Amino acid sequence: MVDVLDNKRAATRFRILVQIAERQPAVSQGEIAEEVGVTSQAVSEYIRELVDDDLVEKEGRSRYRVTPEGVDWLFRAADDIRRFADHVTGDVLDAMSEAAYLATDDIAEGDTVTLFVEDGLLHAKPGDEGPATGVATTDAEAGTDVGVTSFEGVMDLEPGSVTVLQVPAVRSGGSRAVDADLVAERCEAADLVVAAGVEAVVACRQAGADPAVPFAAGETAVEGAERGLEVTAIVTTDEVGRVTDTLRDADVSYEVLEG
Repeated sequence: MVDVLDNKRAATRFRILVQIAERQPAVSQGEIAEEVGVTSQAVSEYIRELVDDDLVEKEGRSRYRVTPEGVDWLFRAADDIRRFADHVTGDVLDAMSEAAYLATDDIAEGDTVTLFVEDGLLHAKPGDEGPATGVATTDAEAGTDVGVTSFEGVMDLEPGSVTVLQVPAVRSGGSRAVDADLVAERCEAADLVVAAGVEAVVACRQAGADPAVPFAAGETAVEGAERGLEVTAIVTTDEVGRVTDTLRDADVSYEVLEG
């Protein structure tokens, strides 16, 4: 483990090495001193130590370059910092943060609650029998929102998937060229229906399946799938690439069908 987080000297050494890497080979010790917040003399001493430790090589007056060993040291130090930051944000701050859940029963402030996802919504119920728990920060009646903090464990959640059903653009027939029975079948089988494009919205309505969300189809489909929902996205051919790019970037499982 690199001791960048253990003491001020190691942290300063890290910052100076980063500055050299950014500025190499022409390195101004005065600029580094101003950036790091130490004296130019201190920077000179640090650089001399870095050279002695084979982390930096001197190429001439005010010309330095980070060695392969120095690059490796920076990577290891950066990894330590990243892991610590992940611990702070993922373990410490997440446990301290407060989120709203839907109370399944009456809950009193201070109660331990079991947390789960149902129909895409976060739910809390009294007790600690589930794999994920928290502590209520408010009183709540059944069916109302309750604040929860001090999260522990991980909620059981099977990710959903997205079916993208293409609708021709209006110049190619639009909603009139769609198999309405197929649209109705796919929408009926879905937990959530979204649409992108006027032709897609009309195709849904003609099939008796008004979309829950007639815009931001890709983003909404991603969130729904991540909450365990099966999503049908009715999308015009002009919008398909944008929607599938969003799904792919979020690593959401999907299939594309012709309407």
